[in-house]
Amino acid sequence: MYLQIAETLVRDISAGRLIDGEKLPPERDMAADLGIAVGTLRKTLAELQTRGLLERVQGSGNYIRAMTDPQSVYAMFRLELITGGGLPTAQILEVGRYPKPDDLPPFGASQEGHRIRRLRRIAGKIAAIEEIWLDGSYVETIAREDLSESLYLYYRTRLGLWIAKAEDHIDLGRVPEWAPETFGPKPGTILPHVLRVSHAHDGKTAEVSHTWYDHSVARYVSRLR
Repeated sequence: MYLQIAETLVRDISAGRLIDGEKLPPERDMAADLGIAVGTLRKTLAELQTRGLLERVQGSGNYIRAMTDPQSVYAMFRLELITGGGLPTAQILEVGRYPKPDDLPPFGASQEGHRIRRLRRIAGKIAAIEEIWLDGSYVETIAREDLSESLYLYYRTRLGLWIAKAEDHIDLGRVPEWAPETFGPKPGTILPHVLRVSHAHDGKTAEVSHTWYDHSVARYVSRLR
């Protein structure tokens, strides 16, 4: 949990929601806002200090020390609660290897891909569904239990694959038939839709994904600086 919170704060630093020199709230207030124990928060802050992203001043408080490009497995996650921020979590719905659909942009060397469908929550609130296609050449099979909260972390640690950049195409789309009832919006409902094309560190297009998000819960945010 403390590492997930740390990664979320790194994402907020990368996105500009937390800026260099900004003082964080008192630890008890911050822990209460995040819904975690003070001890867990202190482990989080220690992790940020180890990464050089936090300065802890005795008797004064905790201050952000923002790097130019802090690395976070959530750095490319662009959905936030309407009220701002929120810890992203993922629930795997289905994992399998299939022929790539014709309606996807061309990517990778294989004719097959790993299809991963997920339900996404932000701060515990159901916000989006995703269908991710990873090129089949990176690994023969993916088991549900292999995957962590962040696919990018799985890619790095298990496949040696680094997603270096991505381009998002935002439009409107219909909720697919496979959407679980827990998502809320019914299949066929028109929602904001993000088509993402992700490129590996070697320049190859490794992954294509669809995200449909509930605009009554979340919004897509891209901060420029």
